[in-house]
Amino acid sequence: MRDERYTVRAPGKLFIAGEYAITEPDQDSIVVAVDRYLSVEIQTSPFNRLDLPEMNLINMQWNEKFGKAIFKKYHPRLRFIKHILDTFYAYADGHSPVHIKVTSELDSSSGKKYGLGSSAALSVAFLTALLKFSNQHERIADQLTIFKLASIAHFRAQGNGSCADIAASTYGGWLNYRTFDSVWLMEKLNQGCSVKTIVEADWPGLKIIPLKQPDQLHFLVGWTQETARTAPMVAKVHRLKSKQPNLYQQFLQTSQMAVEQMIAGFQSGDSDSLIAGTKANRSALRLLGIEADVPIETQKLSELIDLASPFGGAKTSGAGGGDCGIAFIKSVDEINHVYQLWEDAGIEPLMVTASLVGVEIT
Repeated sequence: MRDERYTVRAPGKLFIAGEYAITEPDQDSIVVAVDRYLSVEIQTSPFNRLDLPEMNLINMQWNEKFGKAIFKKYHPRLRFIKHILDTFYAYADGHSPVHIKVTSELDSSSGKKYGLGSSAALSVAFLTALLKFSNQHERIADQLTIFKLASIAHFRAQGNGSCADIAASTYGGWLNYRTFDSVWLMEKLNQGCSVKTIVEADWPGLKIIPLKQPDQLHFLVGWTQETARTAPMVAKVHRLKSKQPNLYQQFLQTSQMAVEQMIAGFQSGDSDSLIAGTKANRSALRLLGIEADVPIETQKLSELIDLASPFGGAKTSGAGGGDCGIAFIKSVDEINHVYQLWEDAGIEPLMVTASLVGVEIT
């Protein structure tokens, strides 16, 4: 047996703007890949074996049967990975037996969860590793194919979501992202369309455009040391959409205007426009939280934002309710000052920057 061995790593992500609105058609968002990574080591093995040491799952063996992954000893935490494997088997011609080991630096070594998108990075890195291993001597699949496969696996597992985090882990850098038509995708899956056919199709609504951070702005991230529970918050926003559609449409309009202003700032290098858009998006999300009775901006997140705002612009990141906030600071001389203000308030500065590369084989 010829020994083949690869390591694939994918970056985590942070939402910058357009949260909640991004699940709707024609709504822009901004997302960034960050320089903390999830790694998948894959190598030749006598049998299929998976190690997830951070989940205390070691030597989890599986077989492929009729295009499905069948684990010899199933664990609920393997459900998402089974969807990844099943999606791969539906697309590719399989692979020789492999040993896969997954490690991550997206959470702290002490178990703190920062909300950096571990499931997206896992699906992107895992699928890239399988594609490379099954096709060792050919060019790796393009980024769009990897994004689509990871999105299909995600929808098979969860049935919803924007997949902006998957785009960040796949492409890297700063992205202007619009989600695809999720109803179209679910219809294709439910109709039994082949994964290859779906991947090769144009996905209606999808937009992924790279952006460049203005040189004079500095990107800061703070962690509130609170963990967010996203699902109940999203459910409440959906109830607002159903019961008060006019309020919800107003939110979509104000969110889109704010994100467009930020995108214009990225594209022109106008830091003032980007900061103004950041503040406008914060206001839109705060009002949404009030109307939907959702704690998007917790007390800690409000502190984080208010402490950083005098030096630029700041807002929540992602669904809110905890996890991280982000800030754009004008002066490099103020960075340590903001960090100190955050630390004094019990907010942990995260020393992360944009990862300019997405998923890669190392």
